[in-house]
Amino acid sequence: MLVGSVAGPRSGSYSPHFGSRSGEGLIRWFEDLMVHATPMRLLRIPEPFDHPDFLFEPKLDGFRALAHVRGHRCELVSRNVHVFKSWPQLAEEIAHAVRAHSAVLDGEICCLEPELRTHFRNLLFRREWPFFYAFDVLQINGRDVRHLPLTERKARLQAITPAVEGRLLFLDSIAGRGRDLFRVACERDLEGIVAKWGQGTYQTDRRATSWLKIKNTEYTQMRDRHELFQDRPGHGGRGKNASPPALVLR
Repeated sequence: MLVGSVAGPRSGSYSPHFGSRSGEGLIRWFEDLMVHATPMRLLRIPEPFDHPDFLFEPKLDGFRALAHVRGHRCELVSRNVHVFKSWPQLAEEIAHAVRAHSAVLDGEICCLEPELRTHFRNLLFRREWPFFYAFDVLQINGRDVRHLPLTERKARLQAITPAVEGRLLFLDSIAGRGRDLFRVACERDLEGIVAKWGQGTYQTDRRATSWLKIKNTEYTQMRDRHELFQDRPGHGGRGKNASPPALVLR
């Protein structure tokens, strides 16, 4: 088992206002604090694998986002902590669909085609209204659930996402069979798969992760991808000088 260091507090001070009712004030303070949370990172590995302790999901090709829901409002925040403002209708639908007063969902904004294929250019150039595929949850009704194992978080996420399909969708996973899922992903021309340790906690420390990505090297939509971002600063990945996260199972 590898154990990484835990990041210290962010620079700058934050003074929460608890109000006259300490319980409600603490919940509101925690919800405000979650605005600064960053999504859990993925470590790339070259080959798929099978393991009974891991959950496997298709890797969706879109924009990673945290959906911050409070009441009937929702903000979609990028991994670089920028608010997506291009899809207000999607944010509104998420806010009304989540079966909780407040929540923070981790997921992917994507345009969908049949067989779970995503169309990145349609998303990038705003050619159609996207969906939000939720695959994890960080907070529900002011309660931090990041310390819970992934299997428990997935169960709680499914409980607060609608059973009737709309623009907010729940991304399910399969246990143990990474090679089979990767084979199907390649057959359907998907970007790849993600492997997640089932007992892992949610790490917002950018230097630690228990999530692994295995990319389909023949994925057709990745061709000439870098040219799409040459004139679009502020989009895309972590930056060319960013270091990869360390694998941490805890």
